[in-house]
Amino acid sequence: MKSLVENLNQLFADFAKDAALQAENNNKAAGQRARKVSLEIEKALKNFRKESISASK
Repeated sequence: MKSLVENLNQLFADFAKDAALQAENNNKAAGQRARKVSLEIEKALKNFRKESISASK
């Protein structure tokens, strides 16, 4: 569970960095990276939810 949270923190940091580059500098490649990371975040959050539910039982 701890490694999953650390992974999520890293993904959020990567997303924030790339999203800021796109918004501030109109960097299209950074926008594409941010969209890709957003899909990885979605998968990681689903895994977190599954593990959290099983840990609470």
